[in-house]
Amino acid sequence: MTTMSRRAFLRSSGVGVGLGLAGGCAPAMKGDFAPKRGPRVVVIGGGWGGATAAKYVRLGDPAIEVILLEPNKQFVSCPLSNLVLSGVRSIDSLTFGYRGLRSHGVRIIHEAATAIEPDTKRVRVGEGYLQYDRLIVSPGIEFQTEQIAGLAEAGDQVLHAWKAGPQTVELARRLQAMPDGGVFVLTIPPIAYRCPPGPYERTCQVAWYLKHNKPRSKLIVLDANQNIVSKTGLFRAAWRDYPNIDYRASSKVVKVDTGAREVTTEFGDRVKYDVVNVIPPQRAGTIAVQADLVGADKRWCQVDHVTYESVKHKAVHVIGDSTIGLPVPKSGTVANAMGKICANAVVHLIGGKQPPAMPPVNVCYSWVSDKEAMAVINAYRIEGGKVVQIEQKLTPGQSQAFGQNALGWARSIWNDILG
Repeated sequence: MTTMSRRAFLRSSGVGVGLGLAGGCAPAMKGDFAPKRGPRVVVIGGGWGGATAAKYVRLGDPAIEVILLEPNKQFVSCPLSNLVLSGVRSIDSLTFGYRGLRSHGVRIIHEAATAIEPDTKRVRVGEGYLQYDRLIVSPGIEFQTEQIAGLAEAGDQVLHAWKAGPQTVELARRLQAMPDGGVFVLTIPPIAYRCPPGPYERTCQVAWYLKHNKPRSKLIVLDANQNIVSKTGLFRAAWRDYPNIDYRASSKVVKVDTGAREVTTEFGDRVKYDVVNVIPPQRAGTIAVQADLVGADKRWCQVDHVTYESVKHKAVHVIGDSTIGLPVPKSGTVANAMGKICANAVVHLIGGKQPPAMPPVNVCYSWVSDKEAMAVINAYRIEGGKVVQIEQKLTPGQSQAFGQNALGWARSIWNDILG
């Protein structure tokens, strides 16, 4: 059995996905529909963390069978999706197939995992199940719509667009259809949530669009937090170009009324809108909650900082936005890094070896106009078995050069996940 050296691990890139058992003619999956013939890793979720982990387990040891469970047949990138709202990019430019993983030997089943059984090391898929030696769970986030009165009942009348895809396209359409002089309301949930700077980047993109297309319109931002939670000074500086932004901190939205076309904050302020974008509070993906992988907060999963193994269930590893307890943001770069580190740990553990202690990294770009971006870089180390931050650097401001860097980062990491 082979394992990847640290240097090879960090230098490796290229990903892909195949179409395994998917398709309209796929037989119903009942019982043990894919008996194990050797060591097997099952990965739940084909997003930034899960797809990366599936690929890198195969790169680490091709003798390990890897099965990826992902109901969607296309990968849609959340990073850069705010540019769809401003019309700078199309959703098609952020959409990729999973074909590349097949070349690495990853078996893809386009079905959702319905349950995890840690005691028997099984994952339920419909009426069938898969046995595993190690399970990697990367279920992303789910929305706590029950925390905002009227939100669940509103259905598609109120969009979050916080999972890139059809809602992103529809929110862009509503923004374009809004009359000049209209009010766009954006609500931001309490931390922690997916992509801390994301709502503020979205603020920039909506404001940029309004400035150039509907100059008499206004953007009201209702932030549940006491201040901008990421790149605070940089966003404040960027917003000087957008007098159409009305930013209100400590304004947690607790009610949506689609009939009156208004939202209400916890202090009783009622804010009218023409178009509303409510980003709800979030927690770990549903299957992680059902499998008792979340902690006492009932929201996020606590994991070992070296192997990403759940602190509650052995041989079950959790990566990506569903985790908490590490001093890292819920970002695409972090999910990708977790996927690599977890894959390397799993390969070592299956081979009976001690995994190396490898810290994640974070690079996060935010677009403030059609061409300009800014960034933050975080460096970490493992100290006493825990991830600790050792440095954070911010770009001195925004620029078109950083925008070009952001495009280069995106192309590189998409290839690393899916190429």
